[in-house]
Amino acid sequence: MRLWKLIGLSLLLATAGFALAEFPSVRAQAEPPAASDIIRGAILYDNWFAALGVDAPPGDMPIWSRQSTNSRSGPDTWRCVECHGWDYRGAQGAYASGSHATGFPDVMALAAEMGEADLLLHLGGENDPAHDFSPWLEETSLRQLAAFLKNGLIDDSLYIDVVSLKVIGGDTEYGRSLYDSTCASCHGLDGEQIVFRTEGVDETLGSIAYRDPWRFLHRTRFGVAGTEMPVGAELGWSAADGRDVLAYAQTFPGGREAQVPDPASEQAEPALQVGGPATNWWTGILTGLGAFLGAMGYALVFIGGFILIGFIVVTVLRRRK
Repeated sequence: MRLWKLIGLSLLLATAGFALAEFPSVRAQAEPPAASDIIRGAILYDNWFAALGVDAPPGDMPIWSRQSTNSRSGPDTWRCVECHGWDYRGAQGAYASGSHATGFPDVMALAAEMGEADLLLHLGGENDPAHDFSPWLEETSLRQLAAFLKNGLIDDSLYIDVVSLKVIGGDTEYGRSLYDSTCASCHGLDGEQIVFRTEGVDETLGSIAYRDPWRFLHRTRFGVAGTEMPVGAELGWSAADGRDVLAYAQTFPGGREAQVPDPASEQAEPALQVGGPATNWWTGILTGLGAFLGAMGYALVFIGGFILIGFIVVTVLRRRK
């Protein structure tokens, strides 16, 4: 009896070993991805052809023709972020409207429902041939991108008010200490030492923090393709640390304070008058004449109504007699 148990156990172990050998993805899923792979995947999500040092494929990404609300073309259409946004929420997030809107899905929700191996297949066009990146990204890059989508996405709606774009509960003093010790040497104490050119617009850290806080958080966590910079994911920053740095950056020139209109400039031009008194003698005469005729009309109606009521009363009294 013991011999049969040993034989059965041997067969079970052999079967398990065969399964692991036959399907290496099963073994890979058992080990969490390295932090460096997640960071690299985040940079690929931002701009994979800049990260790889290659030209973007010609024309538009095949899936781009399924939308008509985003007028961009060429290289931008091949970037994951242009479809799914810096907040990873696609049509459910910041890109639900505006010039970046495409109607493409919430990749954060999709990644929560899919395994890393499933995401890898999707990036390779298994579910949709128009979404096949395998001709341009080698397997390592595809795996890093899948690792980021599965393990690196952070829901920043916890830290940013979607209406005002203001940081929720940020500690600006702590953000200042992190910024001064890590970022100021390159960007300057006020964030204006480096000027970025984005779609024809000059930007500094303050303006990016104010207008696109999700982009600010993504890039301070993971870096920018083609550049060397300290990133939060390597420095051990938590999501709350990144939020505090963002809160401090929103105080920079070009940030929120610079966006508040100057009351003096608002009064420089007279407001358009709607109604109110006339501004010249001719319109004054017409206004007075109109008022007089209007008053006369009301008086005639009143007198006519009074005469009609009197006539009715007299008629009724005569009939009673």
